[in-house]
Amino acid sequence: MHGDVSLGVPGALGPEAIGALAPHVEQCGFTGIWVNDTPGGDSLAGLAAAGAAAPGLRLAAGVIPLDRRPADDVLAAVRATRVPEDRLTIGIGSGAGRAGALARVREAVAALRAGTTARVAVGALGPRMRALAAETADAVLLNWVTPEHAATQAAELRAVAPGLRVVAYARTVVEDDAREALETEARRYAAVPAYAANFARQGVGPLDTVLPRDDADLAAGVAAYLEGVDEVVLRAITRSGGLDELIGFAETAGAALGLPRR
Repeated sequence: MHGDVSLGVPGALGPEAIGALAPHVEQCGFTGIWVNDTPGGDSLAGLAAAGAAAPGLRLAAGVIPLDRRPADDVLAAVRATRVPEDRLTIGIGSGAGRAGALARVREAVAALRAGTTARVAVGALGPRMRALAAETADAVLLNWVTPEHAATQAAELRAVAPGLRVVAYARTVVEDDAREALETEARRYAAVPAYAANFARQGVGPLDTVLPRDDADLAAGVAAYLEGVDEVVLRAITRSGGLDELIGFAETAGAALGLPRR
């Protein structure tokens, strides 16, 4: 399997638990750990804990909404947490406010690139934001897309910016009892106008973009994404999102994908 496979977890898990999870993620053969950023979950604090506990993991925030945490706040947090910048990708998104979204992201990318040595990724659903990512950032993060649409979008981006790293989030479960949580998450995103438009452009529903649970199908699904993108982030969906469940997810998914244990 060519390309990188990382694990995505919720920032609400908290730095202590993310630090405890990180060595398992590394040992199971994942390239990196991506942590989302929510009002109850500081991605950079979690990544600092992960970086200290697992020195071989790449670290990525995916994504920090700029309407809640502008670039100056992000830079202050990078300095305060001492998250290793040489392993860090700061993923940013415009946030809930649609007015001025492109300008807000453009200005933030410039500020982050001037203020840190970390790589900068832009979370991009629509074509204009993807074009902005190709023009300004080190990477683009695709979300809730099928492998086919991810490959098409990646090809379009690389035609403009050959060195751009293309990353795709892909949600999945490894236990049947997590299916309800996955369906709940799919409904929540489908109700958000920007994501509803994303699904409409693809002509699919949210559950059409998730990976299957069966081992062989999971491996084939990840391989299909990696035909088009550089990195797949398996967004781990478990029944309750607790630490033990996420450790089990890493173990099961890593084995199913044949990732080399470290």
